[in-house]
Amino acid sequence: MTLSLPLAASIGDPAGVGPELLCAAWALSGAEALPPFFVVGSRALLEQAARRRGIEVPVRAIAGPDEALEVYDTALPVIDLGDLPYTPGQPDEAGAALALRALETATGLARSGTAAGIVTGPIAKSRLAAIGFNQPGQTEFVAEACGVTPQNAVMMLAGPSLRVVPVTVHVPLRAVPDLLTAELIRTRTAITAAALARDFGVAHPRLAIAGLNPHAGEDGRMGHEDADVVAPAVAALRAAGIDARGPLPADTMFHAEARETYDAAICMYHDQALIPLKALDFDAGVNVTLGLPIVRTSPDHGTAFAIAGTGTARTGATVAAIRMAGECAVRRLSA
Repeated sequence: MTLSLPLAASIGDPAGVGPELLCAAWALSGAEALPPFFVVGSRALLEQAARRRGIEVPVRAIAGPDEALEVYDTALPVIDLGDLPYTPGQPDEAGAALALRALETATGLARSGTAAGIVTGPIAKSRLAAIGFNQPGQTEFVAEACGVTPQNAVMMLAGPSLRVVPVTVHVPLRAVPDLLTAELIRTRTAITAAALARDFGVAHPRLAIAGLNPHAGEDGRMGHEDADVVAPAVAALRAAGIDARGPLPADTMFHAEARETYDAAICMYHDQALIPLKALDFDAGVNVTLGLPIVRTSPDHGTAFAIAGTGTARTGATVAAIRMAGECAVRRLSA
């Protein structure tokens, strides 16, 4: 994988597992053939996180992304936003402020074209809310910064075994039927198809569309949403030349043989998508935001405050997020 520009990785909440996992990913970068990246965060904090994890990671401050490639082979480059005590497992407002500044800076660098894309470390949404962060999460923040409406910023969870897109995301289950529209399903599926072709090299994406109700409604016996909302969306997608099938019974979509028939599953709500993804690819799941003018990925796990600093946090999802961001960026830069 060859990138002419490095990736920017925001540090996430410094009391979580993000800092140590970014250090560990750099230490594994040769063995894992990762693209070059730099961290936006705190040099001193990263050094402490590496020592706490028991790994040797030289950390060097850089003035900008253009210096990262020169430094990367011998040290983890970091745009240093200031010192902060390393207190794993003890989030506070100062740490949330650093996480937000890192996210803002990394996003700005990708938007300016000086970073190939961003990998966002896990944050504590409640801590960010306490300092005035008014977005539901990082996905929505990055989308707004890029001038993309929430409807057109699509969350895809991707792993070695499965890719899934929830049409509705962080909403109560009882609200889902009222939020689902044929237009929302059509829009998010079309964005997914375009992103699979552009960023993932899938020339002719195949999309499996899950039904909302058990047995996809069973001809109206278990609800009318599948016939009245999902089926018209699928028909519109097919009329537009997109290879979409559905509504399909969700309980038969995720076994090995079924997964061979599609490139991504479009699901109607959060758990319908994330339960199979995490069951199959728990340690290698990546959150990818589709529909943006920049590449953005994130490891599909949270801050894990309970194990931060213990050295037990697994590196798989962070390594996968960096690798996937690099692969997507290479395809965009070579297009």
